[in-house]
This record gives sequence, C-alpha cells and structure tokens, in this order.
Amino acid sequence: MTGEAATLTLPTRRDEAWRYADMDAVARLGVAALDQWRDVTIGDGETWRECLVVGSDAPELHNIRITVGKGGRAELFVVNRGSDYTRVAVEVALLGSGAHFELGGITIGGGKAVREFVTTTFHDVPETTSNQTVRAVHWAGATGNFLGEIKVARHSQKTDAAQDFKGLLLEAGASANAVPQLEIFADDVKCAHGATVGELDEGARFYMMARGVDPATAQRLLVQAFIGDAFVALEDEAARERLLEAALAALEGAGL
Repeated sequence: MTGEAATLTLPTRRDEAWRYADMDAVARLGVAALDQWRDVTIGDGETWRECLVVGSDAPELHNIRITVGKGGRAELFVVNRGSDYTRVAVEVALLGSGAHFELGGITIGGGKAVREFVTTTFHDVPETTSNQTVRAVHWAGATGNFLGEIKVARHSQKTDAAQDFKGLLLEAGASANAVPQLEIFADDVKCAHGATVGELDEGARFYMMARGVDPATAQRLLVQAFIGDAFVALEDEAARERLLEAALAALEGAGL
C-alpha cells in the first residue's frame, strides 16, 4: 500500500464521529472501506432525490458526498434496518444561495446490531437551508445513533438549518444516541436541534386493544405513526409507502 491509502487507519471511539460505532464490525469492514465515497453533484436549479433501504446480515458502510449548487435541492430518504452494523455517512456542501438539503432517516431493528446516521452539513454561502429528521426504533440489545454536525461559515448569513431526532425503545436493553453539533460563525442564522428518547405509549396501545385491535397490529400502527415524520417531505407517495413498509417489515417475527 502506497501514497495516501497507506496513512489510513481504523478509527477508535475517541474519534467523535465513531464514538457509538461497533468497532469490531468496522474492523471486519477493513480500513479500505472507510475511504470509499460516492460523489453526487447537483447543479444550479437541479433536484436530486434518492430513496434507499440499507442493511443486511453483514456490516455495511455507505459514504455519500453531496455538493449542491445555487437553487439546487438534495433529498435523501433512508431506511437502515441491517441485522449487522450499518452506517450511513453523508457529507453535504451547500455551495449556492437557495441550496437545500433534506434528510429523512429511520433506524429500526432488534438483535445486537448498531445502526447509525452520521452527517456533516456545510453551509458555505448565504441563504441556504437544511432539514434532517431521524427516527430510531429498537428492541432487544440494538442501538440506533444519529450524529449530525452543522457548520455555518462566517459569511453565511440567513442560514436556516434544523435537526430532529426521536428514539423509541420497545424493550429494555435497547438504546438510542443523538449527538447534534453546531459550529456557527455567522450571526444572522436560524439553527435548531432536538432529541428525545422514550417508550411506546402504552395508554394508546391499550386504547386500541380495548376496541378490538390485536396487540401486534396496535404496535405496528403506533410505530408507523412514530416513524412517519421522517418521510413527510417525500412527495412521491409510492416511494414513501415502499420505505415505510420496508421499515415496518423489521417488526415481523420480533416477538415483542
């Protein structure tokens, strides 16, 4: 191994972006996988949308680097449901005024798998916007993570950026972690983030069951309502239904 590749090393939990990762799975992926990025360039006034279902019974690392020109729009909607470690890392540079980045993400599943989204959004010019909505639903010993960093350059006035994370733990032993980070050097901006983690609303489930809804269906409906927020911005109804069904399929056979 020569050149730049020779300097690559496996991360550790001391690296902020990897603090909740499954390091054994990262080692199985190997150091070469860390620097494999897919580059997406969105020109002035263009719109790019991608809907993904990721995860399998082996570790997966999905690195996506996006640049957005003036008036461009990038939309990424992802269901992360792997039964092994699955990481979706996104770097977005908003390079023209009016550029927008939209992320809707769901991590869902049981077992002992770690599923995570890691994003870095660069607001490098004035009047750019971004919105990230992530929902995590986990049980058994599973973990769902969202590490989102927003960087606003000194001259990037009128930036409007938001991150919203909510975790739903269906069993004891599951966990969810959110690490929102803001690095803001401009003074005329709107940047917001929120993070909550809780349990299923047992009152709502009991109400539904008292009216004849079986327990599994009641749970599915409540989870569907919880995760639906992640795809509100997805205007393609067929794609939205496909992603929701892919997420909810993870509940089948869970024995909750």
